[in-house]
Amino acid sequence: MVALSLALFSYNKGLPLSIRSAFYPIFGERVWGWTGHIIDTLAVFATLFGLATSLGIGAQQANAGLNYVYGVPNNVTVQVILIIAITAIALVSVLRGLDGGVKVLSEINMVIALLLLAFVLFTAGAVAIVTGFFSTLGAYAQEIIPLSNPFGREDTGYMQGWTAFYWAWWISWSPFVGMFIARVSRGRTVREFVTCVLIIPSLVCVFWMAVFGGAAIEQVIADPVGSAVKANVIDSYSPELSLFAMLESLPLAGITSTIGIILVIVFFVTSSDSGSLVIDTITAGGKVDAPVAQRVFWCTFEGLVAIALLIGGGLSSLQAMVISTGLPFTVILLFICWAIVVGLMSEKRNT
Repeated sequence: MVALSLALFSYNKGLPLSIRSAFYPIFGERVWGWTGHIIDTLAVFATLFGLATSLGIGAQQANAGLNYVYGVPNNVTVQVILIIAITAIALVSVLRGLDGGVKVLSEINMVIALLLLAFVLFTAGAVAIVTGFFSTLGAYAQEIIPLSNPFGREDTGYMQGWTAFYWAWWISWSPFVGMFIARVSRGRTVREFVTCVLIIPSLVCVFWMAVFGGAAIEQVIADPVGSAVKANVIDSYSPELSLFAMLESLPLAGITSTIGIILVIVFFVTSSDSGSLVIDTITAGGKVDAPVAQRVFWCTFEGLVAIALLIGGGLSSLQAMVISTGLPFTVILLFICWAIVVGLMSEKRNT
């Protein structure tokens, strides 16, 4: 929704590439005053804390993988070092710009991810996983509404397990991801945009989860006790170890686990650098060529916020900040939905 609104009002209506521009059909010229300042400020805070949370969680998962594979101590000190390293690489990428830095890292990351996906698919049993992909996709479409219904159900596990943290985390990423997608989508029709941004990536994500999740489920079914021991589930559940415990049962576990650690780190590097560019664009009033010093500030500040939250309270602090920024931005998203309808109706009248 954010990406479509920004693309529509920036490219079709000639407004600046900023969140406030999406509200022009609703507030008119007031978007250039305090109304727009409040909207952009909420977008900056939502993006900042969403990315800081991701950096913190990414550092925890990378540290868990390094500990599991190489015996590196699993503590806050190592996680802070990882955040500093991720921020430093992201800073270099930010300085090189969208094409020279962000694009190159993203393409490298996607190639490595696809190679790992193919490896797990064929070594864990392609036929069973592909069959499970279609069956579980159908089951999800059939059960999502009944499982989410809070009334008249004895089993509330899904509803209660689908916590506000995940909801707020995704909401907090919407300004950053939306603006980034809008920047690279100029020239597409709305139909092409929806297909390339919503349908295809969603199916790819579902397939990714089907491959890795399906492989892990097959291992648990085949050896429940052994799988639990490897994932450290019996003593205390450690979800950050799930990927590495699953890879251990496949060939070349040392190599694939190392690749998994690299992927985790580079995924968060690409999130940090592109997120910093987006925050820079918002705070510059929609300018995509803001001063370099401003890019450096936001990239560095983002890493410092992640470190402060991690040291201050760990995962609970990261989750609390995401929820506190995701909630107010939800109201903005609802207004954006209204603005898109108004904007598309005006497009139809003009044609």
